[in-house]
Amino acid sequence: MTVQTVFRVEGMSCAGCVSRVESVIADVPGVEEATVNLATGRAAITFLEDRSSEADFRQAITGAGYGVSDIEDAAASQAQEVAGLRRDVLIAALLTLPLLAIAKLPLLPPAADAMQGLFSKQVWGVFELILVTPVVFYAGWRFIRSGWVELRHLNPGMNSLVMLGAGAAYFYSAIVLFRPSAFPQGTAQSYFVAAGVIVTLILVGRYLEALARGRTSQAISALMKLEPPMARVVHDDGEIEIAIEELCVDDVLAVRPGERLAADGIVLDGISQIDEAMITGEAMPVEKSAGAEVVAGTINKAGAFTYRATGVGDNTTLRQIVQLVEQAQNDKPAIQRLADKIASIFVPVVMAVAVITFIVWMVFGAQPALSFAFVTAVSVLLIACPCAMGLATPTAIMVGTGKGAENGILIRTGSALESLAHIDTILFDKTGTLTQGTPELTDLLDPVTGDNLVNGGEILALIAAAEAQSEHPLSRAIVDAASQSNLTLATATEFTAHPGFGIEAIIDGKRILVGASRLMVQEEIDIGSGQTVADGLAAKGKIAIMAAIDRQLVAVLGIADTVKAESPQMVEQLKSLGLQVGMVTGDGELTANVIAAELGIDQVAAEMLPGDKADEISRLQNEGRKVAFVGDGINDAPALATADVGIAIGTGTDIAVEAGDVVLMSGDVRGVVNAIALARGTLRTIRYNFLWAYGYNIALIPVAAGVFFPLFGWLLNPMLAAAAMSISSVLVVTNSLRLRKLALPFTH
Repeated sequence: MTVQTVFRVEGMSCAGCVSRVESVIADVPGVEEATVNLATGRAAITFLEDRSSEADFRQAITGAGYGVSDIEDAAASQAQEVAGLRRDVLIAALLTLPLLAIAKLPLLPPAADAMQGLFSKQVWGVFELILVTPVVFYAGWRFIRSGWVELRHLNPGMNSLVMLGAGAAYFYSAIVLFRPSAFPQGTAQSYFVAAGVIVTLILVGRYLEALARGRTSQAISALMKLEPPMARVVHDDGEIEIAIEELCVDDVLAVRPGERLAADGIVLDGISQIDEAMITGEAMPVEKSAGAEVVAGTINKAGAFTYRATGVGDNTTLRQIVQLVEQAQNDKPAIQRLADKIASIFVPVVMAVAVITFIVWMVFGAQPALSFAFVTAVSVLLIACPCAMGLATPTAIMVGTGKGAENGILIRTGSALESLAHIDTILFDKTGTLTQGTPELTDLLDPVTGDNLVNGGEILALIAAAEAQSEHPLSRAIVDAASQSNLTLATATEFTAHPGFGIEAIIDGKRILVGASRLMVQEEIDIGSGQTVADGLAAKGKIAIMAAIDRQLVAVLGIADTVKAESPQMVEQLKSLGLQVGMVTGDGELTANVIAAELGIDQVAAEMLPGDKADEISRLQNEGRKVAFVGDGINDAPALATADVGIAIGTGTDIAVEAGDVVLMSGDVRGVVNAIALARGTLRTIRYNFLWAYGYNIALIPVAAGVFFPLFGWLLNPMLAAAAMSISSVLVVTNSLRLRKLALPFTH
């Protein structure tokens, strides 16, 4: 049996670490897939339960030199990591500042004289050793511990580079201090300050990076905080407060104004306005009354009510959203997989470059050659740490998916986000997606002139009173229209349904007939020019119904599935983004063309079964198109699964549409535009991150190696190399965080 488990891996610092952890997990028998995310620290493992266990994975990860904790302890583990980094930064900084003073004050003549008067240069060197040792071997122990494991497993990463760079500076300086005669003339230089500053700056960078990475998951934290800790349960003897962990399905809960809901449920009694913004992205409160569904985490704005719990604990909509977003954040899009492959060979190449740099300077460099060779080799090691490469994609994916969740857009995978950014064609289902999905009364016309009826209210009241006895969807549309007009409906004394034709009823002594024209012909009622009026409605894709009172035709009604108010604006915006927009529907060609013309859609495929829709998408894909399909996720499941990206129109309580890669929780189709804008913005951010990460390495490795020294005298100090490396990681994470402020085309 195939199962999945998720761990938090501690101690990862770069893309090389990710590659190493994935490799050791993959070596465990029975592993089908292993995905490790540097930004979240999560390792998601799919494996055969009868061939391996969680204990095997823990042993493999710890054997590679990394820590493992349960995902439930992620917040505490992350807080502990930040606290540990803060402690080490403070210790390193407090010791490195006097170290800097001892090393650099002799450059000022008055200070140099004063220092020489106190102690000899040898004694000051011992002070430097005393200050730098705890910096390297206590505050920087994390680099030594992990770096040694990396080298022992022949899988060098960032920690190896820092360990070698800082360690080389430390031991070189220690030998200079106690055996200066062992070095050629002019090369007995102390680099204690470089070792201390290297460790301190990289710790500061790691600390700032950890803080920034914590902010990338703020959307998840914000969602989890929506759950109230307590709920008020109604019993026969009154109300009692209990922890939400103790809630059970079918418990009756009481909610007061201003309180958050603790469970999903159905309203039993009372009327209120519910703020569902964090679930659906809709800013306007939604009215709820008996029978309405409510969602955990939403806010009761006004009025008190009771409701029956239908979803508690992990089965609430809120928890499902969190799980989906976490799943998306742990997924690796193609661009990240490529980056990981590059990073896995990058560090060994850098170490080789450092060795070559040292040799070249020793053989061909200016005097003192050993000093130049040492400085350039250490600078190459430090400048090339691939931290920024490993963070470029996952941090952007985390922020992008989090922002989507805040705006009612659930993105299931990072791969879907990448694919959505590349689409060039988008197809829509019609019913319930571009249209309301339920028939509405659109016309009440005079059967002679075709104009709106002057006494339409009186006639509609009689027609609706007759239709009130029927459960047909068209009857419901007529009754709803009368209700919206606040008409009072009489009670029918007789009612007869004529299947396939219409209905007949007696209202206030009047005989009412409502139905298709064939009902009027069957009853030998003169419809005259009423047929022309009906044909005009049919030409607009509407269903025409005739109504007669006491054998006289009094009205022709038009009923249609109307276009959503936001659909035209949405289609126009998609076209402005350069996308080809089409519609595939099971409706007849006439109705489909009318709706398409109203929306400005040129590509229409009508009378299509669910399988036909999937075939149409495949045809476009074979032409080289990247296709997204938008549907309701039920009868459109084959098309959603076939498309490069399936976008399911859901509601706040119907988010788990399995075929959809992206789910719009509010049902507002304008969310499609927002989703595409978010996907493009996220991919753009990832590209900028990679441009910085790779460009930085490509540009500065030659500088660090001293390539430009003969021409311009440029030589990179190891301390500056360490600072630049740390800053690059912080810049990548900060750039990803800018996505939180990305302006979406449609906001509520």
